Amino acid sequence: MSSSETAPAPRRNPFYAIPVFGWIARDLNEGPEDTIYYLLVALVTLVVLAVMKWGIVALTMAALAMVPVVMIILLLITVGK
Repeated sequence: MSSSETAPAPRRNPFYAIPVFGWIARDLNEGPEDTIYYLLVALVTLVVLAVMKWGIVALTMAALAMVPVVMIILLLITVGK
């Protein structure tokens, strides 16, 4: 390999190319450890703003969206992971 040749760039995850979700995923994977706390604060803030705007319906929809997440967590606890 001569000095004029450059090493190939490492392959990046194609999910990182999605504008908002990719940026968040890359920051969670490659960024500092406290990035997850910023994400959680942002999500809680979005839920609070949605409840202020649309009322109890927004809170119900947020709880309904969390049902699969909680079921997966319960299964993982049951399995022992």
